[in-house]
Amino acid sequence: MRAPAPLLAIAAAVAVFTAAALPATADAATFRYARSADLTSWDIHAQNVGTNNALHSAVYETLVEYNSKTFKPEPQLATGWKQVSPTQLRVSLRQGVKFSDGSPLTADDVKFSLERAKAKSSNYAVFTLGIDRVVVVDPQTIDIFSDLPNPVLVNQLTELRIMSRPWAEKNNTTIPKDIKVSEENYAHRNALGTGPFVLKSWSPDQRVVLTANPLWWGRGKFPGNVTEVVYTPIKSDATRTAALLSGEVDFVIDPSLQDVPRIRQQPNLKVLDGAENRTILLGMDQFRDELPGSNVKGKNPLKDVRVRQALYQAIDINAIQRVVLRGLAQPTGTLIARQVNGWTPKADVRWPYDAAAAQKLLAEAGYPQGFEVDFACSAGRYINDEQLCQAITAQWAKVGVKAKLRTLPFATYFPMIQRNEASIYLLGWGVPTFDAFYTLQSLVRSPGAGGDGNFNLGRFSNPQQDALIERIKKETDPATRNGLIEQALVKDHALISHIPLYNQIIPWAASKKVEITHRADNRIDWRQLKVN
Repeated sequence: MRAPAPLLAIAAAVAVFTAAALPATADAATFRYARSADLTSWDIHAQNVGTNNALHSAVYETLVEYNSKTFKPEPQLATGWKQVSPTQLRVSLRQGVKFSDGSPLTADDVKFSLERAKAKSSNYAVFTLGIDRVVVVDPQTIDIFSDLPNPVLVNQLTELRIMSRPWAEKNNTTIPKDIKVSEENYAHRNALGTGPFVLKSWSPDQRVVLTANPLWWGRGKFPGNVTEVVYTPIKSDATRTAALLSGEVDFVIDPSLQDVPRIRQQPNLKVLDGAENRTILLGMDQFRDELPGSNVKGKNPLKDVRVRQALYQAIDINAIQRVVLRGLAQPTGTLIARQVNGWTPKADVRWPYDAAAAQKLLAEAGYPQGFEVDFACSAGRYINDEQLCQAITAQWAKVGVKAKLRTLPFATYFPMIQRNEASIYLLGWGVPTFDAFYTLQSLVRSPGAGGDGNFNLGRFSNPQQDALIERIKKETDPATRNGLIEQALVKDHALISHIPLYNQIIPWAASKKVEITHRADNRIDWRQLKVN
């Protein structure tokens, strides 16, 4: 392994950066990259989180993909689609597509995959919303019937990846892995897709190796030239930066903010900045009658909107933006980023930082001395997430709220919060459909069937909001629908289902030999990726 240049050594953590951790080959067609978190499963319907989705998209494909620059839907495994009626979408499939084992992609595989995504153990039901049934018209055509008109169905298809039905049946993996339990299925550690790469190996928390799929239908149709991908999860910020500076990796998708200025100064490196369509927010348990571990007995303070507002107004978001995030954040007062359909300035209004007002609200709610509460935070999933939660904990302490902070690694954090085991929790919410309904349905609507409230982990519930979100789901007139979205977001500002913090601004750091397009969904377009 090449040692980092002395002037670039950045911490004692570099000492643990060994040859066992990263490959030392320098093949021009090899793309070596790192981020802080490993993926949690190769099952494409098990857990809807960004780290998984980003890697899955290299191996598994969807019917529809976003254009990396315009983010307009464009055909991928589909060649086109037609709205036959308000509740019937006909999709034509690309001919000649093969899975990496040589078996052909058929309409039956697509039907099976869309239905698998609807399974009880799937975390992707939010993307199957409205899909009543899938009908095979012929080997290259399917019809997707909705129970109601769905104006964002095509956008939803960008997250529903396609799996081989015969492969799934052969390996007893027709049902998605339940991410909340430890039992595994075959698809958890193995993969078979139609995408540009094939899964060669996965050693959890160590390395993922992908190799070029020689049967990929897109070979020669896209400019990408990468033949091997080596992904290494590196939790330590210092070690991740050292890997980039020394040339051990070509790309870091989540460089430490404190190291970005140093990276910008390197003649062989570059930094690409861009706003992500991800909002960082806090969720709060508004369901239990008593919070575990709290000194308040017999009731739940978080059910009181005055307490939620006090927690909100005790957070100095501008100080966090300046100190913790070094300016790379857009403070927000709503649950969606500006690129998402439905965002308006009227909805994006924060409750102002006001510690005195927060203390007054707590006193009015019956907690003049504050209270103790559990606070769970991810470690290394979002930019400076641990430092963010530490700063919030300190700010709450100033108004009497004693948050008992606990941080967990990505692989255990999300299953934990999905089991509703946190009183207050950090969440970064991206919007793959680029439409606000995805957020309102997942975060604000009362938990229920068909993806309703699937990430409403605080179990907030408001019948008026539920009714409004149901109207948004059915409305097909764009102007009327966007008016309803604004109404729901403005109402959420008053109800404080969550505490919105900021929209992430993502810096990517790369070798100048890498040609890559920065995307608002913080994903690599594997079709376009080049290493010169």
